[in-house]
Amino acid sequence: MQEFKNISFAESEGIVRITLRRPPLNILNIEMMFEINCALESLRGKGDIKAIAFFAEGKAFSAGVDVSEHRGEKIRDMIYVFHKMFRLLDEVGLTSVAVVGGSALGGGCELATFCDIVIASETAKFGQPEIQVGVFPPVACAVFPKIIGRKKALELLLTGDVISAQEALKIGLVNKVVPPEKLNEEAEALLTKLKSLSAPVLKFTRRAASRYFSRQFSEELDGIEEIYLNSLMKTHDAEEGLKAFLEKRKPQWKNY
Repeated sequence: MQEFKNISFAESEGIVRITLRRPPLNILNIEMMFEINCALESLRGKGDIKAIAFFAEGKAFSAGVDVSEHRGEKIRDMIYVFHKMFRLLDEVGLTSVAVVGGSALGGGCELATFCDIVIASETAKFGQPEIQVGVFPPVACAVFPKIIGRKKALELLLTGDVISAQEALKIGLVNKVVPPEKLNEEAEALLTKLKSLSAPVLKFTRRAASRYFSRQFSEELDGIEEIYLNSLMKTHDAEEGLKAFLEKRKPQWKNY
């Protein structure tokens, strides 16, 4: 396994731990996501792996993707490497766990809530605020309606509201909410349960339970990506929203 700059990768007793290491906010830039993808690629064909767990250093799980790399010539590379994380998580077919101790926003929220099991601290927050800067979250658009239902998904996607961990638990975005000081203990208890089980049985059970979801996700993400790159990103307002965010000012929408 190669050395990583932005994440750590550890494998022990069938559990892979990937830790986001760009504190304090763990902004997902292209380099960091490329490293995550390399780590996930390395798991192909490894029959003894039982689960992947995502942890994070710093005060946020992840505040999202690097907006400075989300414009101009870099946008297609950014979207490709970002979406590849989810395609790989789906393809390797391993049970995935997100341990969220701080805010999970934008792409960080998508990464956390795409995981099969999400354990969150009481202080964690979740949200997809992309619409406020003139874009939308492709993965959340594909996944949220299936997890929490169409109406609640649209409410969150169309307003960009950020919700508490308790609200995320109530609507089904997370599995369990615990006090901050109990977060790692709860995560390790879950991983200990998974360690005690058969790797192939876990994988086949997940495949059986996710068969319909996986097929839909793959097809829908392709279509959503097309809308994002070839329609949304050609509008004035998408460019203006991202530019305004970087310049720390309110966007001036022109509605075209």
